[in-house]
Amino acid sequence: MTIKVHDRLLLTGAAGGLGKALRGRLKANCTTLRLSDWTDFGTATDGEEIVLCDLADPVAVHAMVEGVDAIVHLGGVSVEGPFGPILQANILGVYNLYEAARKHGVKRVVFASSNHVTGFYRQSETINADVPARPDSLYGLSKAFGEDLSRFYFDRYGIETVCVRIGSSFPEPRDRRMLATWLSYDDLHRLITACLTSPVVGHSIIFGMSDNAVTWWDNSRAQHIGFKPQDSSDIFRDAVYARTDAPDLSDPAVQFQGGGFVKAGPFAD
Repeated sequence: MTIKVHDRLLLTGAAGGLGKALRGRLKANCTTLRLSDWTDFGTATDGEEIVLCDLADPVAVHAMVEGVDAIVHLGGVSVEGPFGPILQANILGVYNLYEAARKHGVKRVVFASSNHVTGFYRQSETINADVPARPDSLYGLSKAFGEDLSRFYFDRYGIETVCVRIGSSFPEPRDRRMLATWLSYDDLHRLITACLTSPVVGHSIIFGMSDNAVTWWDNSRAQHIGFKPQDSSDIFRDAVYARTDAPDLSDPAVQFQGGGFVKAGPFAD
């Protein structure tokens, strides 16, 4: 059962893949769902508001955040690429978001971080949220910055944040790596709901994954969030093995948890 504890909830990055997956689901979490992205993505339906906003524009971000009770922040660049766009959306943009939250008195944020914050740990390791960040990319580096920024805003201003290091959230795993990193859309919603409704979250980091038999991540440090995944990549294992080749163990994308991100680039701005 989804408990509705917020009147107006803001979802940034609403035009992206995960934003689209959550748009219908998150309506159960609030009275009004405010949806935002930088480009036009259609009209609002019942119970929705739409605000177009460039995260790099502090005035626009301030207006976007006004009147909301909590924020689910998916907005920004979601892949590896040139540093310029990542700087604007993921670094300047997350600063603008937290400044707006501070000024408007918003006290709960769910920040879409990424498994690429720790992508240079090996697939032979199991890690928890206490290990040092080892970003595998400029994108992962920007998410590590967001985690640090959100910790600062909690320590200084009391804005609670759950940093969700999302694994691979798709309808089903696409390859063998995703058997370890897969997060179903329904489990993603369960996780976001837990982040929004847990009485006290402080500043927490949780790995976003379903109940997969193979995993590199230990979520025991985040039991206070109350997330219990109900789906698993295991039902797809035979099909994934049948359509993919055996891994090349000399390939860095196979050696490290970040997969192909560890060898992407360099890029010219």
